[in-house]
Amino acid sequence: MPNIKIFSGSSHRELSHKIADRLGMELGKVVTKKFSNQETCVEIGESVRGEDVYIVQSGCGEINDNLMELLIMINACKIASASRVTAVIPCFPYARQDKKDKSRAPISAKLVANMLSVSGADHIITMDLHASQIQGFFDIPVDNLYAEPAVLKWIKENIAEWKTCTIVSPDAGGAKRVTSIADRLNVDFALIHKERKRANEVDRMVLVGDVTDRVAILVDDMADTCGTICHAADKLISAGATKVYAILTHGIFSGPAISRINNACFEAVVVTNTIPQEEKMKTCPKIQVIDISMILAEAIRRTHNGESVSYLFSHVPFTSAMLQKEGEMDGWMLTDYRSVEAADGRTAHNNGQNSIKHLENSLDLFDTIPPIPLQSLPRAHPPQLRCHQPPVLQVFYYFGHLILSV
Repeated sequence: MPNIKIFSGSSHRELSHKIADRLGMELGKVVTKKFSNQETCVEIGESVRGEDVYIVQSGCGEINDNLMELLIMINACKIASASRVTAVIPCFPYARQDKKDKSRAPISAKLVANMLSVSGADHIITMDLHASQIQGFFDIPVDNLYAEPAVLKWIKENIAEWKTCTIVSPDAGGAKRVTSIADRLNVDFALIHKERKRANEVDRMVLVGDVTDRVAILVDDMADTCGTICHAADKLISAGATKVYAILTHGIFSGPAISRINNACFEAVVVTNTIPQEEKMKTCPKIQVIDISMILAEAIRRTHNGESVSYLFSHVPFTSAMLQKEGEMDGWMLTDYRSVEAADGRTAHNNGQNSIKHLENSLDLFDTIPPIPLQSLPRAHPPQLRCHQPPVLQVFYYFGHLILSV
């Protein structure tokens, strides 16, 4: 894709590499270091003048340092004349401090939003905000993507009894998320009401719903010390559940979280890779990871091309591996990294010059256009997916049909 640069912060380089690979690009050159007094220094190693810049930095690890690094990178690109700077923040930092729930409490999520705007960010891409209202803290566009499509796909592929399972929310705040998943799976849902003595400590839990002789799937947006989900798992087992799974978008897993998961009765604790999990998986075999890099990559591609991202709210983008697993499509197989909106049957083209027929009924116009396999396209400029034929081709085939009809 022309006029686009992707840079990675130091919080989650593996995810940044996966996003760049799925877009067929290399990460931009950037050097991040600290002075002896622990000040953060960022050096952008290539020109960004007039470019559409995307900076990938997740709110994990050394959160304060990584947040400051992101702000400095945004400002460095902005004052270097980048046309647009988008911050891709898979896990939004300070998202739990989104309201004034007691006297003199700060609303830190609003402060972070102000800092990102003042630093020069033009657009924010994030995933599963702790509270959707955080989008209202910004005066710039925010795309809050959902891990729900990837979660649904994992449930159907890995839980044999999913048609008779119960989706459970560990607290009242996640009721809307759980009911949405339960409706799409056409299964029942339950709710656990918890009362806290203080932060990160749960006093009492009450189950509302029936999980007797069923598989229970706990769903939440994040887990930190895992006290809540471990107590919830014990509650579900005592209520008659046969198996308990936990599916979380952001697996923070700080403090005693790993030991609690190992001692809990989970069949598996499934998280996305918005936060690095490699080291934790070595000490906790119950942790499994869902890759969401294709969702972020497709959001970047659509944003750059000025396309809608609403498709991603309910679908997982197709990748070459997924297509090969499903089999051939109309005699042609994608061998590149590009995602395909198979359900919509849309057609891709390479910079307005090459077109490919992906599905049998992809277009009700121009059905006579011969398909071109991706193997024959130049690898230096991979195809950009679009929804319509370029105007030059439309005019060419229109006059062609007129000549043939005469």
